[in-house]
Amino acid sequence: MRRAAALFTLTASGAAARAGTALAAGGFSIGPRPWEITMQPAATPVKAHLLQFDTELVVIIFLITALVLGLLIYCILRFNSRRNPQPSHISHNTPLEVLWTVIPVLILVIIAVPSFKLMYYMDRVPKGAMTIKVTGHQWYWSYAYPDQNIAFDSNIVRGAALKPGEPRLLTVNNPLVVPAGTNIRVLITSTDVIHSWFVPSFGVQEYAIPGRVNEAWFNVERPGTYYGQCNQLCGINHAFMPIEIKALTKADFQRWLVAAKKQFAGNAEDGGAVRVAALARSN
Repeated sequence: MRRAAALFTLTASGAAARAGTALAAGGFSIGPRPWEITMQPAATPVKAHLLQFDTELVVIIFLITALVLGLLIYCILRFNSRRNPQPSHISHNTPLEVLWTVIPVLILVIIAVPSFKLMYYMDRVPKGAMTIKVTGHQWYWSYAYPDQNIAFDSNIVRGAALKPGEPRLLTVNNPLVVPAGTNIRVLITSTDVIHSWFVPSFGVQEYAIPGRVNEAWFNVERPGTYYGQCNQLCGINHAFMPIEIKALTKADFQRWLVAAKKQFAGNAEDGGAVRVAALARSN
């Protein structure tokens, strides 16, 4: 009971901290939390569909488990040695064999149909209002806005350089900034080894592979800050290349764009992204 009470207290305090952070930042924030055992809430339509599909699978798994457990209990009670001292010697039961073959096939079909629909929905990139190129390096990310002639690097902020409210191992010096309510096409590649651009609340996980460009998309439903990480073992500093995304209203994004064009002027991908290490904050 004491452990349960402690867990409840920690969970409640974590929820309060999240609410406080959201209010303090004037926006919404989604990232990994202490004692979190469920998936992060949805920030995009793709993740909302994934959560719905997960719920459907849990229901199917529960029904299968309940059926198997019920049959097992029935067999234990009905066919134990005390009730059946002389067991039967039936070796085949055609109707039963047909049932235990057909029923699993039907269950798989029931799962496969929404699964294929969801995979098609995730894979088919809608017409996007903007394109962003993501490049993985050992061990940081580079972001380029081809339509805006902007490119910059995103490095982790370490230790004492963190400001109050900034999460450890998730904060970066130059977050990816996107407009909320906009279809965004993401082109993902790498310059060295295989990385993975993974943002749980977006339902996006795409491999960054050298010599290949993979494609994903998302549409952030509300302004806020969202976090992810590389989840492909990519070397000694694999744990230190986080992803921070700030979704702004379209008006705020246009204002950020004006400032970004001045800050990152001349850093288009053809000329090479500037290596913004922010050493004063990262060391």
